[in-house]
Amino acid sequence: MKVLVLAPRERYDAFSANNPVRQAAELVFCDRSGTAEQWLAAGGDAEVLVVTPVTWVDEGLLSRMPKLKMVQCEGVGVDRIDLEAARKRGIYVCNNAGCNAAAVAELSIMLMSMLLHRTLWGHRMVLSGRQLEAQRELDCHAPLDLAAAKVGLIGFGAIAQATAERLRPYGSQVYYYARHRKAPETERAYGVEYLPLYELAETCDFISLHLPATAQSRHLLDGAFFDHVKPGAFLVNTARGAVIDDEALAAAIRSGRLAGAALDAYDPEPVEADHPLVALAREFPDRIVLCPHQGGIAQSAYRNVYRMLFENLKRVMDGQRPERIVNGL
Repeated sequence: MKVLVLAPRERYDAFSANNPVRQAAELVFCDRSGTAEQWLAAGGDAEVLVVTPVTWVDEGLLSRMPKLKMVQCEGVGVDRIDLEAARKRGIYVCNNAGCNAAAVAELSIMLMSMLLHRTLWGHRMVLSGRQLEAQRELDCHAPLDLAAAKVGLIGFGAIAQATAERLRPYGSQVYYYARHRKAPETERAYGVEYLPLYELAETCDFISLHLPATAQSRHLLDGAFFDHVKPGAFLVNTARGAVIDDEALAAAIRSGRLAGAALDAYDPEPVEADHPLVALAREFPDRIVLCPHQGGIAQSAYRNVYRMLFENLKRVMDGQRPERIVNGL
């Protein structure tokens, strides 16, 4: 079976070199930043297309791959794949839901701590020879820590659940909002309490985003949302940039309503130097943390990615239905 892979071969060599399914399939690697013409020249006759979450897969590409049976996303997000076009053509679209939950949760909590403890400000103060001044400032205005913080998770899938598990040892009060409330036993298992969206914003010291980009979630965090945010709260986004209205976020930072924000996702991506949030970070260097969308980049995540990916590939090779289908087939 021919598989067109729009991802770095080096990762496959590092994490799946001896996988027997890989040995049985014909993997053709192309640069994910290449053109559709380049991809089709190399693997237009492929039966499986493997992409990263940042790769656009539109109807035009799908229509020119007549043998295609499955589009497999290496990660979780599939907002750049035309799910309906694939469904109409009988092409499965699958992701690796949960593959990077531990890694992204770890980054989320690290960013919370960085914001709470004013890490960027402290780093700058020490570099400028003002350590004692920084210590005195912190003595007079002791920061909140996670043990005393109320954390609100928006979305409650695998990553949010992993975040809740990792917050438990800190003693944080953890709340969540999701379009569909979880069962009471699930809430008890993770030690979380449900709140409606605006009530969560009014209650929590931290807002941490863990939901996909969909038509329903686009700009969920808009001006009205930030009007409800608890003054002095922080925002962490390790989900998708499109969930936030950037202008509303910038206004909340400038007004002081938000004490700070840490972002690992942007709209659009790749983010350029003239992006409004990059400009905002230059304006408020102690209050904005920008990451290069690295949450899912970790060895544990990649081990899960290639285990799940090749399990699905084996199912397709054997004529079986793949797992984690996200386009309704």
